Amino acid sequence: MKVIAFVGPSGTGKSYRAIGVAHDHGCNGIIDDGLLIEGTKILAGKSAKTEQNKVQAVKRAIFMEDDHRDEVKHALTASDIDTLLVIGTSDKMVRTICKRLAIPAPAEYVYIQDIATGREMKKAREMRLKEGKHIVPVPTIELKPHLSGVLVDLPHRLFNRNKSNKPHLAEKSIVRPAFSYYGKISVSDYVVIDIVKIVVKKNRDVDRITSIKVRRPSDTSKGMTIYLELILFFGAPLFEVVKTLQNKIKLKVEGMTSMPVKNIDVSVRSLTVRPEDNPENSEKPAAEDDLEPVIEVETEAVP
Repeated sequence: MKVIAFVGPSGTGKSYRAIGVAHDHGCNGIIDDGLLIEGTKILAGKSAKTEQNKVQAVKRAIFMEDDHRDEVKHALTASDIDTLLVIGTSDKMVRTICKRLAIPAPAEYVYIQDIATGREMKKAREMRLKEGKHIVPVPTIELKPHLSGVLVDLPHRLFNRNKSNKPHLAEKSIVRPAFSYYGKISVSDYVVIDIVKIVVKKNRDVDRITSIKVRRPSDTSKGMTIYLELILFFGAPLFEVVKTLQNKIKLKVEGMTSMPVKNIDVSVRSLTVRPEDNPENSEKPAAEDDLEPVIEVETEAVP
């Protein structure tokens, strides 16, 4: 494996230019702030931007925790990456990362000062210091399970996709790490419940919801659990309906709240006859309003 080092002080726009640098040097993998990225997909790791203070963020970025290091090493071995771009704030940091991951020392060094003007680096630093914003070179949808609760601009398209397909114009996501928050951002359980209700309502095999519960652990990075009780119409393929609902609910909740969903437990409470199949309704079709489910919702959050 060939390693290319991309070095520059913190907040000077390295992550912003990472995809372009990787493309120019034939790199098909990137190590950035504790994440292993291949193309636009996160293969392994945990972002330093999820840490609560700068000391822990630095430790995360240089893979000081053995389980974090081993996860990324295993993913590297299993991947097809043959040229890796390692991003760091100094030559020493890059060499430390290489040593921790047991990969070769950098064969080449690229410095941010060589590809960005002083004005561009100043602007990037101002964004970091004044607004606490960071850029991660992967699409937003790939970030959500790794950066729960810290996404700021969704999605962030730096340039118009239709104008160019160049790799350095790829989608990037701006995040604000916990250690540079202006304040706390929280999403109520009722927001999650409303999302679930809307998703379920669109499924024609569901008569109504009888209960929704949301449990969130104190460590939100572990993901919430959603409990859902339903009454389905007779004749509906139960397994397929439940599986479809689980997938759609997970996709929508994570996509709209940036909070991971660990489990979606669905209980089919009973079956009922479709209104059009009921002999009593054969002469007069039921009005749409008559079919609207009555929903009773319970919320429960784990302290």
